[in-house]
Amino acid sequence: MAREIMHQVELDDMDVSILRQLQRRGRMTHAELSDHVNLSPSACHRRVQRLEASGVIRDYVALVSPRAVGRVTTVFVEIKLQSQSEDILDAFEKSVARVPDVLECHLMAGSADYLLKIVARDSEDFARIHREHLSRLPGVAQMQSSFALKTVFKTTALPL
Repeated sequence: MAREIMHQVELDDMDVSILRQLQRRGRMTHAELSDHVNLSPSACHRRVQRLEASGVIRDYVALVSPRAVGRVTTVFVEIKLQSQSEDILDAFEKSVARVPDVLECHLMAGSADYLLKIVARDSEDFARIHREHLSRLPGVAQMQSSFALKTVFKTTALPL
């Protein structure tokens, strides 16, 4: 299994301020960002480039409204595997990464081996996802699905 190894980068207060602003509004210009953090545009631009080059800023994305695209049902699926051998873990992780409806997959400590976050149009769509994808994942011994009734709070911004 490939493991991502990243060394922690030293961030000063200005870096944290820049990151907080970009996590809120990633499309702002460097001039707008520099105004928000009280730094010259050129210095701000250099800092953002350094944060990108060091891997602190990994990517820029558009956050799509699930409701606008008809993906209003969120399902959390706990998966227990037949064993935790390296081969079974690898096969499961490679297969689950190819399921388009899975937003997140986490290797867990505790009663479940993996926790998946899945988006679907409705319960019938989830049944399709289960039938076509989840039931075919290698090494699965047991699955338990929980439907979210309401999203109370959600953010993509990391606490800094």
